[in-house]
Amino acid sequence: MPISWAEARETAWRAGYEARGAAEVLPFDAAAGSGLAAPLTAASDLPAFPTSAVDAWAVAGEGPWRITGAEVLAGSVPAPMGPGEAVKIATGAQVPAGTEGLIRIENAEVSGGAVTGSPAREWREPGEEAKAGEELLPGGARITPPVIGLAAAAGHSALPAHPRPQARIVVFGDELLTGGVSREGRVRDSLGPMIPHMLDAAGARFTVGAIGPVADTLDEHVAALRVSTADADLTCTTGGTMVGPVDHLHASLKEIGASYVVNTVSVRPGFPMLLARTDEGRFIAGLPGNPQSAVIAVVTLVAPLLAGLRGLPLPELGLVTLAEHVPGRGEATHLALVDRGGNRLGHHGSAMLRGLASAAGFAVVAPGSEAGAGQTVPLATVPGVTA
Repeated sequence: MPISWAEARETAWRAGYEARGAAEVLPFDAAAGSGLAAPLTAASDLPAFPTSAVDAWAVAGEGPWRITGAEVLAGSVPAPMGPGEAVKIATGAQVPAGTEGLIRIENAEVSGGAVTGSPAREWREPGEEAKAGEELLPGGARITPPVIGLAAAAGHSALPAHPRPQARIVVFGDELLTGGVSREGRVRDSLGPMIPHMLDAAGARFTVGAIGPVADTLDEHVAALRVSTADADLTCTTGGTMVGPVDHLHASLKEIGASYVVNTVSVRPGFPMLLARTDEGRFIAGLPGNPQSAVIAVVTLVAPLLAGLRGLPLPELGLVTLAEHVPGRGEATHLALVDRGGNRLGHHGSAMLRGLASAAGFAVVAPGSEAGAGQTVPLATVPGVTA
């Protein structure tokens, strides 16, 4: 029996989370996009020393202050100051010991080698942002570019994280062409070029190209799956998820000893999607052959799985306010292509890509219901597409 769309997302995510490998200490580039496998702490006080917040004159004691010494620049250790002295200091530079205040350059008066003005404590104190050893972010937090910047500022050059899973694509179908225009009963493959970029955006990594198109025989299907699952954490197959005369995926999964995690989902389009796992812990996601259905399978099963494998929570759904009525699809969840304004797009047939290319994502219409104009509903975004 098909499971609900919401349950399918949760099931795929949990399968990945429970199967995630041991965390590693990874350089920033490799850790980006994964979840922190341990809390991020400050390796030193942040800032580590008093730091000027402005371009100013540093002064000590009573004024007027006589100008002494060289300008204090960022990256240098200044000499201590004595009473009655002034020295120019740049933003970000270490404040000299003995400084009692800073006078902004624009507010200072300089005459005869002396400075006058109203000093203030316009510097960042050591540990103002964080003390050494303080937790900055909890484990499980997504490693975004600002998190990497914070980690670097806090003294780190690597982070504990679950590596990006390795993925491969296996394209099934005698009818597919890899170049030129569709001709002589054969059609150009669109999923082989498209899906890897979506999986990359969802957190996978690729070291080799797609396998296929694979001939429509059971032996060729089995051989392709054996090659792919030998070194890939995730194999995404395209086509063959039904039970037609040349749909060999289910038989191939049985042949290699894989078991189902999810087998069909109560969603339209895209219901004949699946997720399976081998005895060695390798995952196989069966994407339907129709392009829009394949993308829905990525959104439903693959993106949640990859989040779990990287120690991240289930991806959150967005929201969209519909500009027009969207019908339901009976007891199945309806995923309807919409743009950023909530308009339902044309060319939204399961075999079409034109609507998908302009979409912000899929409006989620719950089973047994419909959605009217002005109603706000969940939005399932597509990896690599900014909503």
